[in-house]
Amino acid sequence: MSDKAVDTFKNTHKHLNAARDEITKVIIGQDDVVDQTLTTLISGGHVLLVGVPGLAKTLLVETVAKVLGLHSSRVQCTPDLMPADIIGSEVLEEGAKGKRSFRFIEGPIFTQFFMADEINRASPRTQSALLQAMQEKEISIAGKTRALPAPFHVLATQNPIEQEGTYPLPEAQLDRFMMQINVDYPDATAERDIILSTTTNKTQDTQTIMDGKALLEIQHLVRDMPISDGVVDMVLTLVRSLRPGESASDLVNEYVTWAPGPRGAQGLILAVRARALLQGRASPLEEDVLALAAPVLRHRMALNFKARAQNITVDTLILEIVQNI
Repeated sequence: MSDKAVDTFKNTHKHLNAARDEITKVIIGQDDVVDQTLTTLISGGHVLLVGVPGLAKTLLVETVAKVLGLHSSRVQCTPDLMPADIIGSEVLEEGAKGKRSFRFIEGPIFTQFFMADEINRASPRTQSALLQAMQEKEISIAGKTRALPAPFHVLATQNPIEQEGTYPLPEAQLDRFMMQINVDYPDATAERDIILSTTTNKTQDTQTIMDGKALLEIQHLVRDMPISDGVVDMVLTLVRSLRPGESASDLVNEYVTWAPGPRGAQGLILAVRARALLQGRASPLEEDVLALAAPVLRHRMALNFKARAQNITVDTLILEIVQNI
């Protein structure tokens, strides 16, 4: 690695550490969630946050947007939300001389950091409005294709316990999220700190550490990071081992209904590079694969009823397969 590359790497790691420190000033007791969210963003991916109400999912999104210096917008998903409420629509206007023409009014998706709060409350028709945007970073409407700002990220939240009035995300939608990050309850010490810091008149201010241009440069750096054949083979073997078939284990053939495709392997390769950069390493290790296998792959596969009846979860299955590899 050249001296210039070393300096770039060190400066990037320093900026990421500063961003993490600013976020954890506000988001207390969720260090893994913060790290996984940053890992996804510097990989260029989208995040699905899953957790019960009151665990600061929305606050996390707002804080990350401010610290990273990204223009953001938020949509509260409801069953009556329409696709036009997200992507925008054309309106007919009449000019001063009576001439009529259509003008496109951009929706909230035309931003760098789009938050879809409680995304599973939106109807399938509205959820599908995000498919092209998340994959191709553009939308097609009224016969024209319009590019979205760069960088462009979707951070969606989902409540796993309220099922009434919700629409489960289809496989194609889930596959477009790089990670599904499960937000759990904080431990006792962290919860005490949360209670004390949020029930006074004193608020925690955060500083903006970077901007959209800097984030794009980091994303390019992540893609340029070297990765060993051993890590690549581990990722490939893991993803293919989770697919039912003749070469799969009895455990997978017995319990797995559908499994990750190539996009899962692509996401995991990018994520392990980003995690290495976040931790100050110039290339990923096998421990990165072990740490990120579940967040990257858990939403790209499903288990059958037999597995659920025996309390076998996707996370435990992935862990067992990756440890055997």
